[in-house]
This record gives sequence, C-alpha cells and structure tokens, in this order.
Amino acid sequence: MLDTAQALIKRGGKTLGLSEKQTRDLIKINKEHVFEIELSSGKKLKAYRVQHNNKRGPYKGGIRFHTDVDLDEVRALATLMSFKTAAVGLPLGGGKGGVTVNPKTLSDVELEELSRKYARYLAPHIGPNKDVPAPDVNTDSRIIDWMVDEYSVVTGDKTYASFTGKSLGNGGSKGRDAATGRGGVIALQRLLELLGKKDQKMTIAIQGFGNVGSFFGVIAKDEQPKWQLVAASDSKSAIYSKTGFDARDLDVFKQKKGRFSNWPNATILTNEELIALDVDILVLAALGDSVTENNMANVKAKYIVELANGPINEAAHDYLISKDKVILPDIIANSGGVIVSYFEWVQNCNGQDWTAEKVNDQLKSYMIKAVDTLYKTSKENKISLKEAAFVNAIKNLL
Repeated sequence: MLDTAQALIKRGGKTLGLSEKQTRDLIKINKEHVFEIELSSGKKLKAYRVQHNNKRGPYKGGIRFHTDVDLDEVRALATLMSFKTAAVGLPLGGGKGGVTVNPKTLSDVELEELSRKYARYLAPHIGPNKDVPAPDVNTDSRIIDWMVDEYSVVTGDKTYASFTGKSLGNGGSKGRDAATGRGGVIALQRLLELLGKKDQKMTIAIQGFGNVGSFFGVIAKDEQPKWQLVAASDSKSAIYSKTGFDARDLDVFKQKKGRFSNWPNATILTNEELIALDVDILVLAALGDSVTENNMANVKAKYIVELANGPINEAAHDYLISKDKVILPDIIANSGGVIVSYFEWVQNCNGQDWTAEKVNDQLKSYMIKAVDTLYKTSKENKISLKEAAFVNAIKNLL
C-alpha cells in the first residue's frame, strides 16, 4: 500500500512537472511515534502514530486495532490521508495510528486500559490544533470516548475537539457513523451521472459488509432503487443471489453477529469468488490490497468503488484501467468519513450542534465538488481518475 501511494504521488508530480525535490517533499513524513503499551495483565503491544503532513491544517486520521497493523501500513494510511483531505479541499493534514492487536482477545477492562494508555502516551503530540485522531478498523465511539476523557485528564482540555468519532452525548456529530458509506454513494451517483449512466439499472457486489459497506448498501437502496445488491461478504465468506438482497435485512443480520455462511437460500462464495462476479459495480469495502496481480484478471465489474483504503495495488490498477474499468479512487470515494469528522471538529471548536440534515447537505456539497473536479482533471490530462485525484491533491499541497 505504501509503494502504491508513493508511486501515485510520483506520477502526479510528473504530470504537474514537479522537480524530484518537490516530489520527495510531498512523500516525506513529518513525525513517527513508535512505542509499546504494557497492560496490567502483562500483555505488551506495539503502537504507532504517524504524522505525515500538516501544511493545510492539523493532522487528521484514524486509529485502528488490528493484528496486521505495522509501521509501513500506518505510514501508507497517513500519507493517503494527507492527499485525501487535500483532494476534497479540507483544511486538514494527514495522520494515522494503530495498535497491533486483535481487540476480540481483550476484555473490556483491557480494551479501556489500552485506549487510555494510547491517548496518554500521545497527549503531548496531539490535540485540537495539532493532530485530531478518529476511529478506524476495530475502533468505535466507545473507544474514542475513553481516549477523549484520558486526554482531558492529562491536558485539562474540555473542548472535546481532540478526537472525532465520539458518541453523540460526548460531542460527536450527527451523521458521522454513516458518513463514509453515504459519501461513497453520493460520489458514485455523481460519477455515473457525469458518465451518462444516471438512473440505469446496476447490479452491485460489496466486499466487506461491515460498518462502511453496510451503510453504503442501505443508503444505496434508498437513493438508487434501480441498483440491485446481489452479493455481499464478511470476513469469512460471501453470499450471492441472482434475485438480490435487501441491504437492511443483511445489516440487521450482521448487527446480531450473524455470519453470512449461515444465510438461508443463498449461494455461499469465498471473498475471491465475490471479486470475480459478473456485476456492474464492485464495492471494495474490506482491507487494503484486496485486488493485486494475483486476482486482477478475474475482475469483471465495469465500475469499481474503492471504499476501503488502498484496496487495489498499483499493478492491478494499471491492468484494470487498460481493460477500460472505471475506478472511483479511495481518496475520494471514502472521504465522507473525514469530511464529517471535519464538521464534528468545527462544531466542537465553535460550541455548535448541527442537525443531521445540515451535516448530510454539507457532505453532499463537498462530495459532488470533489467528483466534478476529479472528472475534469482526468479528462483534461487524459489520466485515470486515481491519478487525477492525486494531481488535484498535489495542487492543494504545493
């Protein structure tokens, strides 16, 4: 993922005629915090916070608790966040954090201790005007609330603007939970409209029907009745039905901790088989590097939405573009989360409480503007949408 991100920055720099030094400066990471958290139980866990670029404003980016977290992944995600915030015009920079852990193996007491110790260690390096973390994979509002509380204990800050993704009762924003999925739907709608495909019948497969993927599915059902969800996957398996699924039914099932392998009257597939389905739209909402040299030739979908961070590597991207596939890039497609995080931060800093309607209207405005600019840059420079997104970001970072 890091190689792919850096390669796209170099391509964008070349398109804009930047010097090697200018490109190196765009790639350069400002600060890296690598530390160890020891729990009272004796467990020792590797922890990270990478602060890539704050030229446009405070560092911004999530914290993930996952066994695959390592320094290179956090570097890549911090870099992508800098370019994401720049590409959609937010006055924020890019950062990312994580802990190498399977949170399911921790008790609630251990999870709270981990969250508080993470925030305590980083307290001197983060804050409303320095670095504003948020939830990511396997973290949620409960974890962020613990971190906010610990940060306030250490620093005395009472604005709640030190983190975003908080619970509504603790300074969180209405519309934040659904923001990434909603933003993806808005972006795809706008792109298809620009391509002359507005309101056409489309079949959809969603790889990763978790928090983001489920919101995408449910909101797409409401916004685009002609889109039919025919496949979805969780971490273990996928389900397929030619007649389609109701995304709300799938969402309720998953919230009850159901496994798709137990879904009745559906064909059970692997995640790899889902990626290879003959559908119109493939939504990649799982983890990075889902499509690589190993499976890129199997992708049949015409339109691919990168709802996860870095789900398609560089080689696979180039191959798919050569086959006339249309890829809606991650730094636009999944930017709804950071956009509404920005709204939350603004509300906290100014003592405001926006309505859900205002949040969603503002989100739609940002997403449509970003897609319009993306499409224009792609056409003018005869480059892919992914490259165009990085070109637009670079212009805003120079």
